[in-house]
Amino acid sequence: MSSTLKNSTSLFTLSARIRSAVFGLVTALIVTSCMPLVHFPGKPVVSPVLGERFFLTADGARLPVRSWMPENGRPKGLVIAVHGFNDYSNFFSSSGEFLSELGIASYAFDQRGFGDSPDAGLWFGVEAYVNDLVEFSRLVSHKHPSLPVYLLGESMGGAVVIVAMNSASPPEIDGVILSAPAVWGRETMPWYQRALLWFTVHTMPWMKLTGEGLEITPSDNIEMLRQLGRDPLVIKETRVEAIYGLVNLMDNALQGFAKLKSRLLILYGEKDEVIPQLPVMQALQMLPTGKAGQAVSIAFYENGYHMLLRDLQRRIPLLDIADWIEFPGQALPSGADMRGLKALEKLASEKRAEERL
Repeated sequence: MSSTLKNSTSLFTLSARIRSAVFGLVTALIVTSCMPLVHFPGKPVVSPVLGERFFLTADGARLPVRSWMPENGRPKGLVIAVHGFNDYSNFFSSSGEFLSELGIASYAFDQRGFGDSPDAGLWFGVEAYVNDLVEFSRLVSHKHPSLPVYLLGESMGGAVVIVAMNSASPPEIDGVILSAPAVWGRETMPWYQRALLWFTVHTMPWMKLTGEGLEITPSDNIEMLRQLGRDPLVIKETRVEAIYGLVNLMDNALQGFAKLKSRLLILYGEKDEVIPQLPVMQALQMLPTGKAGQAVSIAFYENGYHMLLRDLQRRIPLLDIADWIEFPGQALPSGADMRGLKALEKLASEKRAEERL
């Protein structure tokens, strides 16, 4: 065989291998893109149950529960706290203890795929998180029929609360408290972030991201952050499909934000580096606001971070929450609602000035 023929044969073989590899890669991408991005709950098999330390869902999932009660056993109000992304019910421990000293009881549970719940790290879909919260709220209210009940959602938990309150069967509660609510939907994201997320989740939904190198400070409470870093139940590596699911949830929350009809308290730290201020301000502009203390209260904390209720100055927003629960219609003791109102008025003024140009 001549050297030319040998080279041609080698090139043909190499070309065939390349074509085969490319075909295999494309096939893999197509197959991967068809993989389910949501791990849906099973069919209902039992009646939901609220135990002392667990919440048994209709499909048999056993979700851990924590609660904090006033020592005298006679609470004047009750808060159902919903944790954020990659966190779990323990997020409310210090807050629950503090509120219990003020006579307010609290409950929290690990949402599916988080904390010590089954299949931690997987995403179960917006409908599953909403249904779980609605059922959990019903069971808690049934256990404490004489108490006013308030939903408190932090970050992703806030998004779950918003969507639940706009669902076909919303929880029967007396008010909503949102701390740094995750309303950073696609319409407030740059196009390249949306494109990158779509491509990654449709090719490598199983890939895990750590967030290292982002240089984000979620709180000024460094010791608390170190404890989270050591806590094995706090998710450190996140599947891309879970991030995609979170964005879907935030989309729904942003769309339903202005439809909230219950008494509402929104808390936001001005040093929040997790949920950017711009999309938060855009969402807040959708709400009907008035004087401090009215049905919608928006509180801005100058030295607050994303983990506002765990910051070094957490007593300030927690005292505001307790006061808001006990004294409806009054301004917050910290004056943070006046600061929030002024921030919105300034933004509206700047927007009017731009429109005149």
